[in-house]
Amino acid sequence: METDNSRTIPKPSSLRWQILRRAIQRRPSSNSENSSEEINLHKVSRRARNGFNLIPCHIVNESGEASDPSPKRDALFCYTLPFPNAPKLFLRQRWEDCVDLNDFEVCNRYDIDNTGLVCQWPSEDVLAYYSMSHIGSFRNKRVIELGSGYGLAGLVIAMATEASEVVISDGNPQVVDYIQRNIDANSASFSSTKVKSMTLHWDQHQVSDISGTFDVIIASDCTFFKEFHKSLARTIRCLLKESGPSEAILFGPKRGDSLDKFLVEVKESGLRFTVTEAYDTEIWRRHENLINGGDHSWPNYEPDHCYPLLVSITR
Repeated sequence: METDNSRTIPKPSSLRWQILRRAIQRRPSSNSENSSEEINLHKVSRRARNGFNLIPCHIVNESGEASDPSPKRDALFCYTLPFPNAPKLFLRQRWEDCVDLNDFEVCNRYDIDNTGLVCQWPSEDVLAYYSMSHIGSFRNKRVIELGSGYGLAGLVIAMATEASEVVISDGNPQVVDYIQRNIDANSASFSSTKVKSMTLHWDQHQVSDISGTFDVIIASDCTFFKEFHKSLARTIRCLLKESGPSEAILFGPKRGDSLDKFLVEVKESGLRFTVTEAYDTEIWRRHENLINGGDHSWPNYEPDHCYPLLVSITR
């Protein structure tokens, strides 16, 4: 009896091209085609909308009330920070699984990637949660977030840690527009902390006005593209305060040899670093639960691509 190979599962590389194709297309495929595609793409994609589920959030309307869980292009999320008397944090971000040609034009024009618009990456959630557990690291400090995406971690630090100033930056001007809108939406909750957005390309050299002025640099999931490693390491060295203690706190998965290659650039820049795998008991518990099958909320969870390591960089 012959085996029917007509319904073999496509290779992961083929499925990833389907993800790109579907993102570019404006219209979804037919229902029958969609159902089989969704199952396969669900298995191969590393993307996760909820990540480690460390900070509860839900979609709301412009009035802050619970809203349709399937909005159109943008969605407004309300985050509930896990500490007493915490204000609500509102974050606007892209939701629709498609991109405009204009997105690619902006990337080409500024020599940047488009990852900040794709989704809220899990490492950002981890960075935000970690920051709330280490308030003393930010109190009365000048902080800058690099490659911020929608700015969750920077906004959390501005609201919860009594930092003196928080600069939330990204190299993509479209992303910075979202950051500024999110700053404006939460401005009443910053107390005395100064908060501003900034378009900062890691290859730009016109940063003399902010060079050597930051006590703390934060970043998450910024080591994916190897072509940006040298620029990121150079930017960190440029921005870290030279007098007194200063530190860059980065979170990101290993992703094969990508993180290791970045750390080579860090060392060659004259900076020191440490890498910590188990840095928070709750995050580690959820990580192990995902590995052992106790949590099925993150399909295709794989530590090398999904679990953020903590990288501390100092002069």
